[in-house]
Amino acid sequence: MGAEMLLQYLWEHRLWTIQDMVTVDGEPVAVLDPGLRNSDSGPDFFNAKLIIGGRLWAGNVEIHVRASDWFAHHHDTDHAYDSVILHVVGTSDRRVSRPDGSLIPQLVLPWTPDFRDRYDKMVADRSTVLPCGPELGAIPPVHVSDWISALGFERLYAKAERIAGYNERLEGDWRATAYVTLARALGFSVNGEPFERLALSTPLRILLKHRNEPLLVEAALYGQAGFLDVNPADPDARAYVEALRRDYQFMRLKYNLEPMERSVWKMARMRPANFPHRRLAALATMIAGGFEFGTQVTGIEGEAAARRILEFTLGGFWVNHYTFGAASNYAPRALSIDSVTSLLINAVVPLLYAFGLHYGDNRATDRAISLLQSLAPESNSIVGVFTDAGLSCPDAFTSQALIQLRRAYCEPRKCIYCRFGHRILAAKARP
Repeated sequence: MGAEMLLQYLWEHRLWTIQDMVTVDGEPVAVLDPGLRNSDSGPDFFNAKLIIGGRLWAGNVEIHVRASDWFAHHHDTDHAYDSVILHVVGTSDRRVSRPDGSLIPQLVLPWTPDFRDRYDKMVADRSTVLPCGPELGAIPPVHVSDWISALGFERLYAKAERIAGYNERLEGDWRATAYVTLARALGFSVNGEPFERLALSTPLRILLKHRNEPLLVEAALYGQAGFLDVNPADPDARAYVEALRRDYQFMRLKYNLEPMERSVWKMARMRPANFPHRRLAALATMIAGGFEFGTQVTGIEGEAAARRILEFTLGGFWVNHYTFGAASNYAPRALSIDSVTSLLINAVVPLLYAFGLHYGDNRATDRAISLLQSLAPESNSIVGVFTDAGLSCPDAFTSQALIQLRRAYCEPRKCIYCRFGHRILAAKARP
């Protein structure tokens, strides 16, 4: 962020002391309303209300690092700036006037060296995972809980918006919307995008036509994923893949399907239970069972009921296989307990919340929030960054909030839009 934007930040959030509010001509300035931030062309703040030299003014405010920037930006020839009532600057190196020749009141708004240094450290320091970490513990608990609550809802609403986009694209087909949502969640963070692409390119209505022929459903999914271009050494796996290839050719020709590139999938440093092959087997099993997932989600009451809709076993080849390789020595669960928890967080809760928003069902949105708050928190590197800094994470609602904080604010370095960052910077802004 440039110096001008930092001055705008100081002005917008009133980060000044009373004795500083004097124009370069010695007139005291009282700010009744700093105005509304303008992100388009024209003055930086609209409809400000100020008392300058004992006189009430209403109009716009323009901010520059140097007063001479008024001319560098050609505001002197732009009538959009005729209504500016105060020119706020970092350095007063020139005076500016209105078309009638009257001088525009000019105010130097200083910042402390600590403020600029702290901002630069928070935004530009890439050597520290969480530059504000040492200061988080000083933020009052009430402000921490308020921001965590807002972040949790922000993340949940963003997921609901994505689901609403699916629903619109799928012409209001809720079952198909649930199918795409679940598929994306089965990919977790690593393969979420490929799973979403796969589901959108392999319509549920096609798969449900063949629900009584599980091999055709599996063939369509594995073929569309680009996984059938293999030649397994294991005889059982080779026979299974050959059968899938034959059935996929039938499905591809019948429904004009186009497979994905295998290269989009990630499997490096991944546990076998998390391989996309096995997750696709789980999806195929649910489709073969009629895929009532969307309806089941809207009717759940509590965590136990939510977990039951994801309790099933895999059959056939996938009873004891993770990929198209040799068989495992034991029959693993279709979905581990941790995987089910992740699906509750990333598919069940967002679907229920999106359903409630779409139909104006407050009870559904309340149940979604209650379920998220009842689940154990996620344990990952992002959550660990904040718990190491002293923030508590008692449930999945909080862990989702912390993920939102990291993804939406910390990583893009939007510190001034983060309530934690704002409080820390505000403390450094006053001389």
